[in-house]
Amino acid sequence: MSKNIAFKLPLKVVENNTADAWVGQGVEPHLQPRAEPAAPAERMKRLTIDVSESLHARIKVDCARRGAKIADEVRELLERHFPTLS
Repeated sequence: MSKNIAFKLPLKVVENNTADAWVGQGVEPHLQPRAEPAAPAERMKRLTIDVSESLHARIKVDCARRGAKIADEVRELLERHFPTLS
């Protein structure tokens, strides 16, 4: 006993470029992630700090909304607070 299954071809192909055009627009400029910084010439050292859960949550939510990485944001804050003395 065999079962025959027939698939019908669509009568006409509908082109819908509207969705493709919308997707192709990309992300809104203020939501685009920042460009990755160039590889630093100086060796990196790890810095570990303890923060409250509420502060961590605020930082994480804000960075996620802007498409930023927490580490990059903290580095930027530290660079502004501790400028290079030359």
